[in-house]
Amino acid sequence: MIRLAIAEDHQALIDGLELLLKYEEDISIVGTVNDGEALLNLVRLKEPNVVITDIRMPKMDGIQATAQIKKKFPHTKVLAFTMFDQDDAVRQMLDSGANGYILKNTALKEVLKAIRAVSEGKTFYDSNINISDAENIGGKSAKGLLTKRQTEILKLIAQGKTSREISEELFIGTHTVDTHRKNMARILGLKGKGELLRYAMEKKYKFNY
Repeated sequence: MIRLAIAEDHQALIDGLELLLKYEEDISIVGTVNDGEALLNLVRLKEPNVVITDIRMPKMDGIQATAQIKKKFPHTKVLAFTMFDQDDAVRQMLDSGANGYILKNTALKEVLKAIRAVSEGKTFYDSNINISDAENIGGKSAKGLLTKRQTEILKLIAQGKTSREISEELFIGTHTVDTHRKNMARILGLKGKGELLRYAMEKKYKFNY
């Protein structure tokens, strides 16, 4: 039996998923929540096999929540369910440990396929996502090649902004910014706490905007 948890800030979409899954004999919904913090509590209490989560949610976004789930409950499979099809969004979710990524306009039968696939330890990506570029993560990306989002963050670092200030300006979680900082330092071959700031300051007038 697949024990499923759903995190989505639009209740109508949760209701639709519950209706879709109601008669599936191998799937049991153990709980639904509307924000990332509540999702962590739900996973702790109910120990689902699979989590479906949106990316943009109140209190804690899906990227942060996924990273926390994978750290504390590594056997729980996470399936991103979102409107964001940009490489950055896919890359960040995969970096956080997501096992699959589907879009909200995906056919319902594909949602079922995705849930069952990740529950079996497989990966599942929406056919409308170009996953080849997004998979260049975890040190696989070419040295010195930053994503558009990372370049945005680097520009803000050059302006002296803190991770919290950057998160507020870009509408992403502070943890996500910190993760980007670590990834950028690795990609650029930088070591030491102040090296990324130094690099950003040196490149301050060379950003292509």
